[in-house]
Amino acid sequence: MAQPLAASPNTRQLLALLPADGRRLFLTRLARLFAYGFLSVVLVLYLVEVGLSGTQIGALLTFTLIGDTAISLWITTNADRLGRRRMLLAGAALMIFAGVLFALTRNYWLLLLAATVGVISPSGNEVGPFLSVEQASLSQLIPGERRTQIFAWYNLVGSFATALGALSGGGLAQGLQEAGLAALASFRAIVLGYAAMGAVLFLIFLGLSAAIEVRGRPRAAAPALFQKDFGLHRSRDIVFRLSALFSLDAFAGGFVIQSVVAYWFHLRFGVEPALLGGIFFGANILAGVSALSAAWLAGRVGLINTMVFTHIPSNLLLILVPFMPSLPLAVGLLLLRFSISQMDVPTRQSYTMAVVEPDERSAASGLTGIARTVGASLAPAVTGPLLGSALLLGAVFFVAGGLKIVYDLLLWRSFRTLRPPEEK
Repeated sequence: MAQPLAASPNTRQLLALLPADGRRLFLTRLARLFAYGFLSVVLVLYLVEVGLSGTQIGALLTFTLIGDTAISLWITTNADRLGRRRMLLAGAALMIFAGVLFALTRNYWLLLLAATVGVISPSGNEVGPFLSVEQASLSQLIPGERRTQIFAWYNLVGSFATALGALSGGGLAQGLQEAGLAALASFRAIVLGYAAMGAVLFLIFLGLSAAIEVRGRPRAAAPALFQKDFGLHRSRDIVFRLSALFSLDAFAGGFVIQSVVAYWFHLRFGVEPALLGGIFFGANILAGVSALSAAWLAGRVGLINTMVFTHIPSNLLLILVPFMPSLPLAVGLLLLRFSISQMDVPTRQSYTMAVVEPDERSAASGLTGIARTVGASLAPAVTGPLLGSALLLGAVFFVAGGLKIVYDLLLWRSFRTLRPPEEK
C-alpha cells in the first residue's frame, strides 16, 4: 500500500521536495489554469455575441478540441526526444495565437482556424500538451512515493487558479458592461486577457533548466511528424487500454464542459456573468480540495479504488442537477458534486506515471490526455444544436453522468489487479 498521510510530510516539507524547476512548473500550472477559467465562463456568451449560431458554436468547440488533439499528439510524443522545454514553449506560442485571433475577428472561418491550430480551453480544464509534459517532468524531479501527493497539490493549485480565473472573468465582464461597455466589447477584453496570459506562460517556460529533460536522451537529427511507436515500448498495451477508457470518460464530460454548464444556468435561471463567475469559483475551489483529499484516500485504499469509488457518487449528483426546481438547489447540488468530483484526477495521473517506464512518461501522459481530448471533442457537436433550449440542454447532465458511471465500472474491472510499485 502507498504511504498513509499520517506518515507523510506536511505542506512545507512537500514543497521543499520540489527543486526550482518543480516550483516553476507549479507556477505555470497556476498561470495557465487562471487563463482557462478566465475565458471559459464567457466563451460561449462571446461567440453568441459575435453572431454564431448554436450549430456553429458546437462545431467550433469540437474543432478546438480536435486541433488540440493533433498538436498534443505531435508535441507529447516528441517531447522526450526533442526537449520538453522546447515543446512547452511551442504550446504557449499557440495559446497566444489563438487568443489574439479570437479577439481580432468575427469571421467564422478564421475563428475555426484559431480554434483548430491554437490552444483554447472551452471547459476551463487542461487542454493542449502542457499537462502531459509537465507531469513527466515532475515525475522525474520528485521521489516516486511522493508522486500522488505532489500531483494532488499540483491539481489543487490548478483548481484554485481556475476558480479565481472564472471569478475574475465573469466579474470583469459584468463590471465593464455596467461601466457602459457593450457586451461584445466586454467579452473581447477577456479574450485579450487570455492571450496575455499565454505570453506570461511563455516567459516562465523560458526559465526551465535541463533538469526536466530525459536523462541521457539521444538527440534527434530531425523532428519526426509522428513516431510510429508513439514514443512507447514496454507499456504500449497498458497505455492503449487506459486511453480507450479515458476517452469514454472525457466523451461523457464533454457534454458538461464549464462553458456549456454556465450557459445552461444562464438560460434556465437567467444568471448574469458575475454570478456565473462566483458559482464556478466555488465549484473549482471545492474541486481543488477534493483533489487534495485524494492523496490521503489513495494511501489507504489504493489509486484505482480511489478513482472509481469517489467518481460514481459525483456522477449520480450530476444527473440530478437539471431536476432541481430552483437556482439555490441546482447550485448546491453542483457544488456538492464538485466537492468529490476531482478525486480521480491526481490519482489517475499518478497511476499512469507509475505503471509505465520513465522514458515513456511524456508519451503515455500525452496519449492518454489526447484520448481524453478526442473523446471530449465529439460531444460539443451534439450539444451545440441544444443551446437554444434550457430543457433540451438539461438532458446532457443525464447522458454525461450515466456514461461516466459506465466508465468507472469498466476501469475497476480492467485495472484493479494492476498495482503501481508503491502499492506492492
